[in-house]
Amino acid sequence: MKLKMFQVDAFANHVFEGNPAAVCPLETWLDDSLLQAIAEENNLSETAFFVPMGNAYELRWFTPADEVDLCGHATLAAAHVLYTHLHYTKQEVVFHTRSGPLTVTRSGTGFCMDFPAASLINTEAPSALVSALGKAPKEVLSGFDYLVVFDSEEEIKSLKPDFEKLKELGLRGVVVTAPGQEVDFVSRCFFPKLRVNEDPVTGSAHCELAPYWASRLGRNKLSARQLSKRSGSVECEVKDNRVFLSGNNVDYMTAEINIPQN
Repeated sequence: MKLKMFQVDAFANHVFEGNPAAVCPLETWLDDSLLQAIAEENNLSETAFFVPMGNAYELRWFTPADEVDLCGHATLAAAHVLYTHLHYTKQEVVFHTRSGPLTVTRSGTGFCMDFPAASLINTEAPSALVSALGKAPKEVLSGFDYLVVFDSEEEIKSLKPDFEKLKELGLRGVVVTAPGQEVDFVSRCFFPKLRVNEDPVTGSAHCELAPYWASRLGRNKLSARQLSKRSGSVECEVKDNRVFLSGNNVDYMTAEINIPQN
């Protein structure tokens, strides 16, 4: 059996920037163990799989270690594959996921995703978190990640986390953030428990970041930059309990997976 696969740089305007995701369109679902094996073989932060579901699609995301509940950049990449390679022509596409229905529409910057906003709770900084980051933050909140706030972009750039210590923490990962010099806010995202020490550009993290900065800055439209080695830009808009994330995509590779028949 052969499967088509596309590797897409999401939240990018050029290859070798943004966040790479693999996307595998399927006619029907394969065994979960096979989906996980493909994701592990790809060794990217996310591999997305989707199947037709009436007028929509069912979408799932796998890291090299596990299936996850929400992923932004691989959703953006999946929409790109549908529109660019699979001749999808409607103005919007609906993906049914573990996090509910997610809608992606064409926008001036490529595609715009409609995601749920995360609820955040002020939290006392765990000692393991401060030790792992090597610096005490200004503020810590918890959503599905620890959201760790610093005063400056330079502090975010200079962090050298101890990833083994970050694995001791209870939530999915750690998102560090500060006001940006040329954008409204900057961030970096660490997910060592998912075998992704630092994610290049993380859409799901902006479901936490955008509501925080919208409240702090007093406006709902925000520009963001994730300061990973590859880096990438995300345009954010917060409306009630939803976050709209916009970005572009670039094709890197089209491939074919060989699945042996047992």
